[in-house]
Amino acid sequence: MQTTIDHSQTEHFARLANSWWDPHGPFWPLHRLNQLRIKWITEQLGLQQCSSGPTNQPLRGLTVLDIGCGGGLLSEAMASHGATVTGIDPVARNIDIASRHVEGKPFHVTYECRSASDYLKESTRFDVVLNMEVIEHVSDWRLFMSHACQLVKPGGRHFVATINRTPLAWLIAIVGAEHILRWMPKGTHHYGKLVKPDELEHTLYRHHSSVIARTGVQMNPLTRNLRLVGSESINYMLMAQHNP
Repeated sequence: MQTTIDHSQTEHFARLANSWWDPHGPFWPLHRLNQLRIKWITEQLGLQQCSSGPTNQPLRGLTVLDIGCGGGLLSEAMASHGATVTGIDPVARNIDIASRHVEGKPFHVTYECRSASDYLKESTRFDVVLNMEVIEHVSDWRLFMSHACQLVKPGGRHFVATINRTPLAWLIAIVGAEHILRWMPKGTHHYGKLVKPDELEHTLYRHHSSVIARTGVQMNPLTRNLRLVGSESINYMLMAQHNP
């Protein structure tokens, strides 16, 4: 099956793998973002389906696939909320870091060095697929989305987060964050790989998925705090339901 792995991107993240769990290192924006996105994800899932678990584990009973899990920041957060989580990433070093970090935790995450397309050879499908900050790093995002959509159970939820392809996003997320403020290493994002929300929604629709929630995300450059906003001109997240 045709792969969507962009080897220049996997090499980029492999070089940074040792820094995944350093809240002050090159992945500090993800640490901040993780707090916001786990809250939004759990709230959306709580609105859409009832959980039989206790309030401190609202995701108990749900199977979750975290595509492009990196060092496991989001995977661990979902597992700590009660979900049964599988994290996959094509970078072996990322999987090694994630597997070692979860050792000794009061929850479990299954980590595997593989791509989303590998799962299409199996019958495994998930209640929730997390596709967060991934599509801007693959070689063919439309093909990648077709693979990811097929991994969601009928009636399941598919979460996607990425950066919009707008002049403002280029100015803030690439020029500002990478070249001026040096918040992220240069080359982390490429403008031509960014995806507009309407393009993403149309692709989801083609693969039998309907967007039922979406939000913009904005960072205050002075406080470095993130918040949900109505504008999707820079960063955005959405949730889609896979229709049988």
